[in-house]
Amino acid sequence: MNLPNKLTVLRILLVPVFMVFAAMGGYGTAACRPGMMLAAGVVFAIASVTDYLDGQIARRCNMVTDFGKFADPLADKMLTTTAFLYMMADGVCSPVVLVIILFREFAVSGVRMVAATAGRVIAANIWGKAKTVLQMITILLYYFAAALAGPTDIGLVQMLTQVLCWAVAAVTALSGGIYLWQNRGCFSSMK
Repeated sequence: MNLPNKLTVLRILLVPVFMVFAAMGGYGTAACRPGMMLAAGVVFAIASVTDYLDGQIARRCNMVTDFGKFADPLADKMLTTTAFLYMMADGVCSPVVLVIILFREFAVSGVRMVAATAGRVIAANIWGKAKTVLQMITILLYYFAAALAGPTDIGLVQMLTQVLCWAVAAVTALSGGIYLWQNRGCFSSMK
C-alpha cells in the first residue's frame, strides 16, 4: 500500500475519533463543551489535510491507484457526511441539506458501482472536488466558531453555519447533476 492510500485509510480511521469529540461537544446546550468542539475541529482539520496530501502525492509521484480512486472519495463522504449528521443534531444544518448531500452521494456511488461492473473506475471531477472543499470549509468554520463562541454566544455561529449549509446544498446538487450527466453512458450499460 503506497503513501497516498495510507493517508486515505488514516482519514477513514479518524472518522470515529471525530465522532467521539463531536458527540461530546453539546453545542447550543448548557452542557456545551467548547474544548470538545475544538478537538472535533482539529481532528476534522487533520483529516482534511490528509485529503489534500494524498491527492497531491498520488498525482505528483505517479501513485494513482484504482484503490485510491475508489477509497479517496469514499473517505471524504464518510468524514463529511458524519460531520453534517452531527451538525444537524446540533440544530445548525437543515435535514433537507443532509438529504441533498446523501442523495447526491448515493447517486454518484451507484454510477461508480455500475461503471465498476463494466471494468471502469470513475474518478472525482472538479465539481465534486469543489463540493468537498466547500463542505470541509463549512464544517471547519462551524466547529472552530462554536468552540470560540462557547455555550452562550451561538446566534451568529448558527446563522452563518446555516447559510453555508444551504450553499453546500446548492453546490452539492449542481455537482451531482453534472456528474450524472457526464456519466450518463453508464446507464445504457444497465440491462
